[in-house]
Amino acid sequence: MQSSASTVADYLAELPDERRRIVTALRQAILDNLDSGYTESMQGGMIGYSVPHSLFPAGYHCNPKQPLPFAAIASQKNYVSVYLLGVYCGCVGEAESSEVTWFREAWAASGKQKLDMGKACVRVRKIEDAALGVIGEAIRRVPAHTYIERYVRALATTAKGGGKKTP
Repeated sequence: MQSSASTVADYLAELPDERRRIVTALRQAILDNLDSGYTESMQGGMIGYSVPHSLFPAGYHCNPKQPLPFAAIASQKNYVSVYLLGVYCGCVGEAESSEVTWFREAWAASGKQKLDMGKACVRVRKIEDAALGVIGEAIRRVPAHTYIERYVRALATTAKGGGKKTP
């Protein structure tokens, strides 16, 4: 559910108590591990973490006016989504990157609830089931300069920097 809040504080204030508790814990896990090259802001109706134009002037290839997204937290209808683009960046086709493999194995080793994950989206229904340490480590493992390098490399493998590679 996309929010119209213009600040993170406003976003948190509009959440029901239980959702605010989940989002706040996830946000803290991210902030505690976030490289100084990233910034926190509202992006696309959710709390976003991105590489600012001052560090990566090209911005996001789909909309260069936007900073390069790295991670996000969004309260959805039935769960809270944590988007970990730093884990997913570098995947080609259906193959998982070493970061995705590490993430899945680390989550399983945490003893928490079974991982509910799409490509870059981890779905959290109860904060007690979330492996906050694994989420934090996933953020810490990808400083901004590494993420930019992976992103540029991934774009170079796609046709015109945005679509599937043509045969």
